[in-house]
Amino acid sequence: MTLTDPDKAPDQALRTPSNLQLRMIASIGMIAVASIALTLGGIAFWLLGVVAALFMMAEWSMLQGADAKTKRMTQFALSVPLALMAPASLILVVHDFFTLGLLAGAAFFVVITTRKPQLALGILYCGLPVLALMIIRRQDDGILYTLWALSLVWACDIGAFFTGRTLRGPKLAPVISPNKTWSGLIGGVVLAGAVAAVLHTHYGLPMRLALATPVLAVLAQMGDLYESWLKRVAGVKDSGNILPGHGGVMDRLDGLVPVAPIAAALVLLPNLYA
Repeated sequence: MTLTDPDKAPDQALRTPSNLQLRMIASIGMIAVASIALTLGGIAFWLLGVVAALFMMAEWSMLQGADAKTKRMTQFALSVPLALMAPASLILVVHDFFTLGLLAGAAFFVVITTRKPQLALGILYCGLPVLALMIIRRQDDGILYTLWALSLVWACDIGAFFTGRTLRGPKLAPVISPNKTWSGLIGGVVLAGAVAAVLHTHYGLPMRLALATPVLAVLAQMGDLYESWLKRVAGVKDSGNILPGHGGVMDRLDGLVPVAPIAAALVLLPNLYA
């Protein structure tokens, strides 16, 4: 989730205090909804993930120039593995590897029906983070681990936004995202690391996860840059308009996409040697 889209920063309207305040209020609201769903867990958390993934799939299809019929088809293809991520499916002993295979199968289906590999990539882009978060949430201390994965992305975005806005300095990737700066990247990494340190000190977050946080924060920024590149190629400023003043769901979750699967792997790592 990001406070602002760097590609839109040159527009002076987005720099006004009222607009910034609106964005901050909306960001707090989205974080609150995610936190409530995370605390409730089960169906609530799964439903939030499904809704986010389906909106992201629609936006991905739009960025790839797909028509409305093709967009719906990709959403239907994604909905099958998403359904098996539901808590109720665990009663059927559906293994996560099987669900992962269905994600790959859904992507293959989109390839053979549309002959557009880049469009099919959206199945994995939108589905993998949801699967990863569902896996993390099911673990012992799943709330803590999932909060860590989410909060490091939130902290990185917030730190990058305010540090970059204050210090400015050399551009990080001027061709892709003209207003991202190295100072913003460093500020985001520092704040994400600070949040992880608090979670470790006060809530028992494992040291290996706290130490991995700066690397994941950089990865979150790379996810943000990748989505900016997709929009630049498509010639649009936002991935969608579902969130007034914020853009699309992809604009909010681009940093989480690469972080969630790696975070899940780190959380599960001790189980591999148990």
